[in-house]
Amino acid sequence: MSKVAVVILNYNGKELLEKFLPAVLQFSGDAQIVVADNNSADGSQAFLQQAFPQVLLIPISTNLGFCGGYNFAFKQITAKQITADYYVLLNSDVEVTSQWLEPIIALLDNDPSIGAAQPKILSYNNKQQFEYAGAGGGFIDLLGYPFCRGRIFDTIEDDLGQYDDTIPVFWTSGACMVVRSGLYHSMGGLDETFFAHMEEIDLCWRMNRAGHKMMYCGKSTVYHVGGATLNKSNPRKTYYNFRNGIILLIKNLSASQLLVRLPIRIGLDWVAAIKFLFLGQGRDFLAVAKAHLYVLIHFFYLTSKRPFKLPYKARQIYPGAILFDYHLKRTRKFSDLRTNP
Repeated sequence: MSKVAVVILNYNGKELLEKFLPAVLQFSGDAQIVVADNNSADGSQAFLQQAFPQVLLIPISTNLGFCGGYNFAFKQITAKQITADYYVLLNSDVEVTSQWLEPIIALLDNDPSIGAAQPKILSYNNKQQFEYAGAGGGFIDLLGYPFCRGRIFDTIEDDLGQYDDTIPVFWTSGACMVVRSGLYHSMGGLDETFFAHMEEIDLCWRMNRAGHKMMYCGKSTVYHVGGATLNKSNPRKTYYNFRNGIILLIKNLSASQLLVRLPIRIGLDWVAAIKFLFLGQGRDFLAVAKAHLYVLIHFFYLTSKRPFKLPYKARQIYPGAILFDYHLKRTRKFSDLRTNP
């Protein structure tokens, strides 16, 4: 029995496990360390069994993606009667630090209304800079564009101690998220429609709508390599980002909100697509088109997945349009936003 299960989802990440797993074992106290392997072909499973026999290995017979992989892993943990109050979703390319887990667990222990929390996430390759996926806590605007304290679109801030606080946020990063295990299961886990990218935002949005707080804990720090599965410039990532961004809105906005905001979001997506075309990024242009085609074909299926039993009101949504603030008002830092979430 352990209060915490730290679960690393691996796919062909043998070198990452060899590099980062020792620190996870060293600095995670009595947490149960689990690696769920998404049918890797690089010898990851044999390596783990030989080099880290104390780690619980959960083999998955096919690559289920981020969402399916974690859902499968947590069901297996339950089936193996491993009792944990908290699950940690930890990317294989994250370097943890001493005392990285304790402040977050203390935060959750002291406030039962908190559903999930994340640490400060800095770049492994530039440790004075925030990392794209999570940074100093995640937010979202009225049109469904996510951003972070420390990262708005492609502008990333240096860590000057400006986000060493502990505050409510809208979403916590899937690169390193601590979530209540019972709540994870009661909310249905990660939505496997997403496969990868923005699935943690959807889970946090649902938890938020159910009345739970998401928190950022600046007392804890980890370092994230980023882009270990899909590089930022990969058209496949473009496809998931644009497709899943629309799915987020379809699932979590009220009908009246969706009627107004979805057409605006689709129009802005096509502005981005045309920009890709003019920049010679034809594959990214096609990725946006494919993303919209998927939504069009599966629209009624996606609307059937709306969690109707949850209220549509959610906290910490930025009451503006971050796209316009960034491009028209030249706002580059979270602290310079005209109205904080």
